[in-house]
Amino acid sequence: MDRRRFLSAASSLAVVGLLPACAGQQTASTGPAPQVAGIGSRLSGGTAGPVGKRILVLVELQGGNDGLNAVIPYAHPLYRRLRPGLAIDAAEIRNVTADQGFHPSLDPLLDPLERGELAIFNSVGYPKPNRSHFRSIEIWEQATASDQYGSEGWITQALGKHPVFGRRAADADGIVVGTGNIGPLAGPGTRLVNMREPRQFLAQSESMAALAARGDVPGALRHLVRTQNEAVSAADAVKRKLTGRDRFPRRFAGDPLARSLSVAANLIADGVDVPVWKVTLGGFDTHADQRPRHARLLGNLAAALAAFRGAMTDLGRWNDTLVVTYSEFGRRAGENLSRGTDHGTAAPLFMLGGSVEGGFRGPAPDLADLDQGDLKAKIDFRDVYAGIVADWWNQPDNFLVRQGSRPIQVLRRAVASSGAAQQIPL
Repeated sequence: MDRRRFLSAASSLAVVGLLPACAGQQTASTGPAPQVAGIGSRLSGGTAGPVGKRILVLVELQGGNDGLNAVIPYAHPLYRRLRPGLAIDAAEIRNVTADQGFHPSLDPLLDPLERGELAIFNSVGYPKPNRSHFRSIEIWEQATASDQYGSEGWITQALGKHPVFGRRAADADGIVVGTGNIGPLAGPGTRLVNMREPRQFLAQSESMAALAARGDVPGALRHLVRTQNEAVSAADAVKRKLTGRDRFPRRFAGDPLARSLSVAANLIADGVDVPVWKVTLGGFDTHADQRPRHARLLGNLAAALAAFRGAMTDLGRWNDTLVVTYSEFGRRAGENLSRGTDHGTAAPLFMLGGSVEGGFRGPAPDLADLDQGDLKAKIDFRDVYAGIVADWWNQPDNFLVRQGSRPIQVLRRAVASSGAAQQIPL
């Protein structure tokens, strides 16, 4: 096989995610607003199992989610003044604390909130924020400062030296389901499987295996083939367990995020052993006509997360599951002339799971204390990541801590007895 034919074949496989996306990567209702009962008043969940069996699901909200219309500081007098056309009607807001409420499209998340299985981190961001989609998501996915550049995702760095995952005990290090980038899993040390749906993955993985097995590959490309061997091995491990059976035919809707989480749930039910899953919901770059678009996106997000929670509960794995949302930035506090919002800075981050310490972290956004029209970040996202690595993967002395991050507690330490809404101090 000559170089041109090899690269042509490799390019066709890269489209479906079996070749690396970067050099060296191994990939194979309306109505009266309900007052929510106290957060944790129906506390459920329990204790997560062994570290090696815990599942982290990353949900990228691509485009920059408008946090102020998702988790709404409805009690702040400037909310409606800054957003005369975009502010959610008071009768529609689901008031969950004395000063914050949910967009009505987030209704499916009210139950996990009440049960103490949902944590909301307010005003998450980083110092000297960058408002470029490409640069800011890179910062979030590599866990760097805004003036630093890296080459590996934060998950790759966390898993690489982990006493359990570093020994390659799982079928793969991560699976990216859908069309999103590999971001947090980028780097030459990660065994990654990238699929849109299982049947396509099976067909394309066969092509990749045949390509990697060829002996007539030009010398300059042998390293590329060698880097795929572990990807093919990971794909084989997944294929051996994949049944193609849909165990949740009526639980998930048909939108892209729901389909991706359905694939993840079914693979987990098949026994696929992978510590990290990544899915993406795009469309959050709402510069114009935001209100109906954002409502639809939030509805898709909430319904898909609720369906995934139900599926993992059915499988007896909800206590072993941690779901984390993130976006490259929030939106500006004030609306623009196109009834939308432009690129901003800080935004809320959601974390769900049967073992999560539920409730609100940090105060509600202060709309009277803005930085040139943008929210000030009150929680550094790297502190959240450090808490995930410290608590979820039992690595208190992790690479983020060594870089100066202060881990935030993410797992429940004790069962709360109060029925009052929790405002958990940082």
